[in-house]
Order: sequence, then structure tokens, then C-alpha cells
Amino acid sequence: MIRDVAGSYRRALAETVHHYSGWRPDPACIDALKGEGRWNNDWEASLELLRRHGLSPLPEFQSLVSVFSGFYFGGDPEADPAEWRGFIGDEPLLVDRACFAELDRAGIAWGFVSGAEPASARYVLERRLGLPDPPLVAMGDAPDKPDPTGLLRLARTLGGEEAAQAPVVAYLGDTVADVLTVRNARRRCPARRFLSLAVAPPHLHASPQARSSYEQVLKRAGADAVLPDTGSALATLEQLISAASRQEP
Repeated sequence: MIRDVAGSYRRALAETVHHYSGWRPDPACIDALKGEGRWNNDWEASLELLRRHGLSPLPEFQSLVSVFSGFYFGGDPEADPAEWRGFIGDEPLLVDRACFAELDRAGIAWGFVSGAEPASARYVLERRLGLPDPPLVAMGDAPDKPDPTGLLRLARTLGGEEAAQAPVVAYLGDTVADVLTVRNARRRCPARRFLSLAVAPPHLHASPQARSSYEQVLKRAGADAVLPDTGSALATLEQLISAASRQEP
């Protein structure tokens, strides 16, 4: 969880649905859809909300993508980001470069599996966070989560082939799809240890009841730990690994 997308991706999703139907889904509606674990792709999520709302006929998919991109990027996604005028400009960062320096000092390799378009992901990671050529699997590089292909590819890049002695792989996300991605990775590669770290999206942090309910959804989906924020990932990971080591014969 690198950035707060409540005012960008989720807003673009809501505005795309409104563009076609006149109905604007509220954050709770979008959270409920995401809680099903199937709708990590916001284009498909937009189409699904339109379907559930009863719109017929549904828009052609590529037309919907163009509308969504108009809201989110506000310009050509492949153009200079300085020309973008969309919601992407409203994304507070949840971490800074120092978080990755801390991981480096701890000897932990890191990378990203993102459902965002490559242009959006690289803009945030390289331009805003200043990470030079970070390991990244973005939209289009692998099947959408919860398919574990992207996570497994990144794990091989960072830690070698799947084997019992391979490093533990921990993945941090804020959706049920992120948790299910880890569970699916375990099924596909049982010889390697995977940990699911989860955190509630920032827009829920101001509402203790809504946040608690969402965190319970993440736990029921199979998260190994639910974090208070992204910045606590390293400490939580170290605690989980230490506890596991004490339990090993």
C-alpha cells in the first residue's frame, strides 16, 4: 500500500459509473465489491457495478477504459506526466524513500505487484518516491490478482526459485484480492513460505467501525497480520518470522 487512491482510482471508478448510469456509487459500495476478492481491476469493477445497477446495454469495454482513463489521467497515459490533469494528482503517498532504505538495511529485497497501469505505477515509484527502476509487475505484465502469477514472478526475481530454503515472501495489500493472491501462491508453490500482510485503506481510518469491519473481512480472507499502517510492515514481518522460527523443531 504505497498511496491513498480514494480520491483517484476509486473516484475515477465512481465517476465512470456515474458517466454511464447517472448513479454514483459511494465508498461503502465500492468497498463491498472489493471485499468479494474478484474485482481488483477497476475497469472490470466499473462494468460490474453498472451491470448490478441494471444498465442495459452495458458499454463497450474499451470505451469504458477510455472514459476511466480520462478521469484518472486527464490526458494521454503515455505522455509526460506534467500534462496529466486528472485524479492521479490527488494521491497522497503513504510511505517515503526512507521506508525502502530501512528494508535495504534489514537485508530485505523488495518489489511491487500492482494492478495499476504501468504508467501510473512507475510515475509514483520513480518520480514521486525516487526509486530507480524498481522491480515491478504492473497491469498487463501478468494476469490480474488474485491470480498469483505476478507475485510468483517477482518472488523468483528477488529470491530465486521456489524451494524450502528460499527466503520468505511477504506481500502487503489492502484488498481481499491481495490476500487471496498470497493464498493462491501457497497452493501453486507449497514448498515456499508466503505471508499475507494487510492494511485497511486510508479512507476507512477515520471511521473506527468501518475500519474494524473491513479488517475483519481481511482476516477472514486469510491475512496473517492486519497492520495499523504501511510503515509498520517491517516490524510486523520481523515479528512473524521470529515467531515462526521459535516454533520450528
